Amino acid sequence: MRIVAVDKQVSIKRSLDTGTEMQRDAVANIIAQVREQGDKALFTLTETFDKARLSTLEVSQGEIEAAYEKIDDTILAALRQAIDNIRDFHQRQTRQSWMTTKEDGTVLGQKITPLDSVGVYVPGGKAAYPSSIMMNVIPAQVAGVKKIVMVSPPQADGTLPAGVLVTANELGVKHIFKVGGAQAIAALAYGTESVPNVDKITGPGNIYVALAKRAVFGQVDIDMIAGPSEIVVLADAEANPRYIAADLLSQAEHDEMASAVLVTPSQTLAEQVAVEVENQLATLPKRAIASKSIEDYGVIYVAVDMAEAVEVVNELAPEHLEILTADPMKLVGKIRHAGAIFLGAYSSEPVGDYFAGPNHVLPTNGTARFSSPLNVDDFTKKSSIISYSKEALLANGAQISALARLEGLEAHARAIDIRMEDE
Repeated sequence: MRIVAVDKQVSIKRSLDTGTEMQRDAVANIIAQVREQGDKALFTLTETFDKARLSTLEVSQGEIEAAYEKIDDTILAALRQAIDNIRDFHQRQTRQSWMTTKEDGTVLGQKITPLDSVGVYVPGGKAAYPSSIMMNVIPAQVAGVKKIVMVSPPQADGTLPAGVLVTANELGVKHIFKVGGAQAIAALAYGTESVPNVDKITGPGNIYVALAKRAVFGQVDIDMIAGPSEIVVLADAEANPRYIAADLLSQAEHDEMASAVLVTPSQTLAEQVAVEVENQLATLPKRAIASKSIEDYGVIYVAVDMAEAVEVVNELAPEHLEILTADPMKLVGKIRHAGAIFLGAYSSEPVGDYFAGPNHVLPTNGTARFSSPLNVDDFTKKSSIISYSKEALLANGAQISALARLEGLEAHARAIDIRMEDE
């Protein structure tokens, strides 16, 4: 890994991938096909892109039962415990509707209402991610969403991975469809004969999925357009270089564009970690991916002191931040921008990815400056409640009319005046 001194060019931001013109045109064409042809388009596109010839799109109960036979009891127990942990964390995020009454009889408030339906996209391809199902489905359930529709690209034999089906079933997901890519997003947005349309689509995917989500936004809501994964480790001289290297590589193996960064005031630690990363890379199964990530987006910033190191972290605004210092809790209050913060040597990033409870769907590419992890609020909407009394209108009507006329909206003003005239 490169070791550099902190300068004003500190960054891990990558250009937001808006796709090539060919990719955007392909997505637009797929969406149009699904809107016009419904299920017929889904069957055709699934055979074209996933090499799976299907007779039905929805997963059967028999497929779910068969999936359980392929899952080890130890794995099933781990899934169930992770579900409990994640649900417990998200239940603490729930909000209640509220109202307040003023002395003049005015009642103001806010009504919290869960979305009617949500679509969850689960990536397929070379890897399947049961953890993504938990992180998207559970906060929706806690919010009170009644209909959750899950889509995922089938394997060549026309089935979904056992881990995906078992996880979805453990969560009680009733609507599971074997369709992926941009066509799945289009189906969720507009509906087909088999796939119901939803109000919001969440979940990660490849560039075609991301472009499709961008294209249907407005017809439905979406969670975010996430970029490649990131980790920043903030460490002092006492931190374990082996732990740091392992955690940096845990993100580097995701994607050639993933970013792994160490920020430290210790030159010695920086050099130790650089050596350790190379040592651990040598035996990593996904060495080619991780090596490319480290080469292009891996860096060790050596700061003058810990105060400067914290400034660097806030400038980077990382998706994942690990604080490996003698007293990490002392630094938490100084961190302004990070998607998830992991404290101490035993809070490795995968603890949050799979098991601890907080959501692993996090803002990337510096967007932690203004956005948050996926949470229960993302699956609710808020309505304002206004009940004005006669007393309040008589007391404030002249001011309301004046403000309306200031904006040149005479009908607004008259709507107030006509009531005041009757009194």
